Amino acid sequence: MAAWSERLAGVRGVLLDISGVLHDSGEGGGVPIPGSVEALARLKRSQLKVRFCTNESQKSRGDLVGLLRHMGFDISEGEVTAPAPATCLILKERGLRPHLLIHDGIRSEFAQIDTSNPNCVVIADAGESFSYQNMNKAFQVLMELDNPVLISLGKGRYYKETSGLMLDVGAYTKALEYACGIKAEVVGKPAPGYFQSALQEMGVESHETVRRCWQAKIEET
Repeated sequence: MAAWSERLAGVRGVLLDISGVLHDSGEGGGVPIPGSVEALARLKRSQLKVRFCTNESQKSRGDLVGLLRHMGFDISEGEVTAPAPATCLILKERGLRPHLLIHDGIRSEFAQIDTSNPNCVVIADAGESFSYQNMNKAFQVLMELDNPVLISLGKGRYYKETSGLMLDVGAYTKALEYACGIKAEVVGKPAPGYFQSALQEMGVESHETVRRCWQAKIEET
């Protein structure tokens, strides 16, 4: 206990992943990881600020929070940093019109985005939509641009569901990078700017924060 007290000295906030930390996703929305509901409740009762930083790109932020609350987690939409809303801000700021290679579950997040005459591609964990036809269309859009822009909502290699490990968006992003000879812009983990935006929303500095991600010990950001 003394070691933890020393390590947490000066800590004001905690950044938590969701998938693989709070719950394992899967059929029916998945299941909570044993002890996670209680652990989050203890954090919420402490003096620490808590924020959730996720790469979830198959569910809208509202749907994700609704699912977690149904599982018993004390969480609100305003506490979640998610890649789709963050990407929409970037698109609007830069006047980008995306060709969307995304899951239908987050298409509503882009309802206010102009997708006519695309000048970039946004790729996310599209699940079953990662067909040859859809990947090839994204490739064609990029190759027709003088200055191709590829935005990837996260760049994970794989993630865990109750049925086992699942291939993530990073593999498909790498394919487009290789085919087009470009480098994707990542909105999501592990991009440092994504973590920094979450910290700014918490109002804390990185040295005042610990994080917990899938397959990782609690460590300083």
